[in-house]
Amino acid sequence: MSKRKWTIKSVIKEIISTLVVFFLISFVVNYIRKPEITENIYSYELVDLKQNQVDFTHYKGKPLIVHFWATWCPTCKLEASNIEAISQEYNVVSIAVNSGTNGNLEAFMHKHNLSYKVVNDAEGKLAKKFNIEAYPSTLIYSSKGELKFTEVGYSTTLGLKARLGLAN
Repeated sequence: MSKRKWTIKSVIKEIISTLVVFFLISFVVNYIRKPEITENIYSYELVDLKQNQVDFTHYKGKPLIVHFWATWCPTCKLEASNIEAISQEYNVVSIAVNSGTNGNLEAFMHKHNLSYKVVNDAEGKLAKKFNIEAYPSTLIYSSKGELKFTEVGYSTTLGLKARLGLAN
C-alpha cells in the first residue's frame, strides 16, 4: 500500500471537488424543496413591526426580496446578517413565521442588531398561502414584479446579489 503525497495542487483539487459536490447537492435539495408559488405578492398590503403599511406595488421598478424566516430556525439566524447586508442596498421585506408577538420579534431584531423590514406572520397564514414549508425561503422578484428565483435554505450575500443582478 502506498501513501499518497499531499501537495498544494492536490489539496486545492480536493477542496474544489468538495465545493462542486456540495454545490450540486445543495442545488438538487433546493430544487426538490422549492415551493410552487401561485400567489402574487404584489396583491398584498401588510403591516410591519413598526405599524407601517407594506404595499408591495410600491416596490415595482426595483428588484425585491421577500424573505420567509423564523426566530426558532438555526439557519435563519445564521443567514440574518446576509439579509441585513442586502437590505442596505435592495428592497427587502422579511416575513417572520410562527415567531411570537411583535414584541418578541422586536427583541430578536434588537438583540441581533438587525434593521430590515419585518412583517409578523404569527400564525403562518401567509406562509401557507405561498406554500412555504422550509425556512428560510427567499423569493426574488424582478423590477417588473416577476418571480425570478426561489431559494430554500441558507443564501450568502454574494449569492443573493448575483440573483438580484440576474433578476433585472
